[in-house]
Amino acid sequence: MSGKRASFAGVDWGTSRLRIWIMDDDGGVLAERHSERGMATVAAGGFADVLEQELAGLDAPPSLPAVICGMAGARQGWREVPYLDLPARLDNLARGALAIDGAARPVYILPGLAQSSPEAPDVMRGEETQIAGAASVAAATAETFCLPGTHSKWATVSDGAVTGFSTYLTGEMFALLCEHSILRHSVGSSRQVAADNPVFLDRLRDTLASPDVLLSRLFSIRAAGLLAGLSQTDAAAALSGHLIGAEIAAVQARLAGDGSTVVLVASGAIVPLYEAAMNAADLPYRLVDAETAVRAGLLDAARTLLAPKG
Repeated sequence: MSGKRASFAGVDWGTSRLRIWIMDDDGGVLAERHSERGMATVAAGGFADVLEQELAGLDAPPSLPAVICGMAGARQGWREVPYLDLPARLDNLARGALAIDGAARPVYILPGLAQSSPEAPDVMRGEETQIAGAASVAAATAETFCLPGTHSKWATVSDGAVTGFSTYLTGEMFALLCEHSILRHSVGSSRQVAADNPVFLDRLRDTLASPDVLLSRLFSIRAAGLLAGLSQTDAAAALSGHLIGAEIAAVQARLAGDGSTVVLVASGAIVPLYEAAMNAADLPYRLVDAETAVRAGLLDAARTLLAPKG
């Protein structure tokens, strides 16, 4: 680590991945570590040991506090942390954190959010910290946030509070259809989709225009492979276009014409796909890097949790 003093370890503990950043008082990254030791790979009772092993690999001081968001707070995680009900102020996340008794260092796990409406029940863990950080980075107090991924989240923030959100299984459906449906014969091992692929763009626009025929269009991917020689690369592009198109179509009518800007919180290969979708749907957006957002959210929480008492 550099000569600056480490303030805390920010931890994003997802289902499949674990990301740790050693940060200073200003949120500067002194060291970082990404691993595949997500919640799903950790045996019951093993979270404390995994955290200490990963922090030891970063030469973290034994007394360095850790602030954790994500699935470590789930029922199957380290310790279940109760959800905060909506509306939930983003600057109150730290107040719902759970301090882990008996840990080798101070450890705090942040809560998720729950939408308890019987018409649209929903939950999130980890994304709330990204939203808080993205709102800070983008200086947004009243916006719509899109966090694409395995379970894409769309959240509405008003006056610094999350007032509603919805989840779309877009990424999970892509994986399931590629691996366990008849489309596995069409897609094969192809998983990378280019945003400028004409097939992706065509199927994206098709589903935006007619989302009601999605299920029929999905089978057409198989038929196009058999009858027209659709390649595996293009089959994956078609599948991605249809699924992302269905997700965007579900929110397009609500957002179109209201003058709001979507804050797209994303990083990596998924960014150009969602940028293409936003453009195709005529939705204005601004991009905030997902890792920058989660680090900013963890920093805000750490400042509250580690502030001197009294």
